Amino acid sequence: MTGIVKAPKDFWTGVIYLAIGGAALWIGADYRMGSASRMGAGYFPKVLAVVLIFLGLVSIGRGFTTSGEPVGSISWRPTMLVLLACALFGFLLPTMGLLVALLALCLISASASTKFAFDWKATLGLLLLITFCALVFVKGLGVPMPLVGRWIEPYVLPWLPWLG
Repeated sequence: MTGIVKAPKDFWTGVIYLAIGGAALWIGADYRMGSASRMGAGYFPKVLAVVLIFLGLVSIGRGFTTSGEPVGSISWRPTMLVLLACALFGFLLPTMGLLVALLALCLISASASTKFAFDWKATLGLLLLITFCALVFVKGLGVPMPLVGRWIEPYVLPWLPWLG
């Protein structure tokens, strides 16, 4: 297969996308789809799965048609930091709230990069991202997740009652 595949990195990326998209479709097969105006529980996961499958097929096609880089070694430190950040986000969301969970997610996953550094532009971008997510998802769309979690709520809400 090595002679047929001209871009192994694109090929294997496509295989991973195809596998994740297929697994998502299979797992969400029983979820109600709904419509674009009245989305069911399966609407977003299924649409995202189809997009992943499409991107996977495109990437696999590129693996056969264009020349590209071979697959390199796995960078374990960044991989583990991003996985840790995602797991910590899931743990912190109900206990500490969206604001703290997003802060931890962004800082830990950003530290996986060799170019990670604190500066005023990055800090401003982080604060804008957290504010945007809080306004859009919690206040705008009404997604039921706490801005401030139950562990810090008694300490924060007396000072910032608009967060509650």
